[in-house]
Amino acid sequence: MAYQKIKQPKIADVIEAQLESMILEGSLNPGQKLPPERELAKQFDVSRPSLREAIQRLEARGLLTRRHGGGTFVGAELRQGLTDPLYDLLNSTPESQYDLLEFRHALEGISAFYAALRGTETDFEQIRQTFSNIEQVQLNQDLEAEAKVVVAFYLAIVEASHNLVLMHLMRGLLPLLEQNVLHNLEQLQRRPEITEAIREHRKMLLDAILGKAPKKARDASDRHLVFIEETLLEISREENRLERSLRRIQQIKE
Repeated sequence: MAYQKIKQPKIADVIEAQLESMILEGSLNPGQKLPPERELAKQFDVSRPSLREAIQRLEARGLLTRRHGGGTFVGAELRQGLTDPLYDLLNSTPESQYDLLEFRHALEGISAFYAALRGTETDFEQIRQTFSNIEQVQLNQDLEAEAKVVVAFYLAIVEASHNLVLMHLMRGLLPLLEQNVLHNLEQLQRRPEITEAIREHRKMLLDAILGKAPKKARDASDRHLVFIEETLLEISREENRLERSLRRIQQIKE
């Protein structure tokens, strides 16, 4: 039997694959600047010509961009397809906010399930920290800042799922999700008693994930979003009833 010789991979191929993996797993983010060529070659323990060849290949594929005198960056356009003008329309349409809540059921529910199943201690610490950040920001009563840290909490859960598709989808949707959360907070602040209920829901979600209980985590995520949706609908109904009453009063006066 004739055996084929095993070919050693080119160093540039190995570097290219490593950088690809770092972009895919989120260690390198769109728009992020890479270390200087000399430093990066030292970190990889490779020659600068091999590193340069790998970077040129990734640049040709649109994964990296180089700016003359400015360095090498991960392509900022990698998420462009997930952040187009259509999102502005979605943000401005009230009905789409409920559609987005339904979408979040799928995204956050399955992410919570896998976060509880696969999360590491490092992941759990990040989730704990982002949960703590929510409580700190709430003291300042800054809804925009609160929306950002709330989404950061959910992003930490998605990252703990170790599903790359879910992670990149979530990251690509961050602006839209932050607007959705902000819209919900603006509506829910009319009912101060709701704040504590929402905190308890998030705490149950946190405990289920840290307790490594996948089904409980998914159920906690679903209950949380159902509660928000039902509360928003009730607020909307109250507003409609008030508007009808005001119109009737106005007709009587006329």
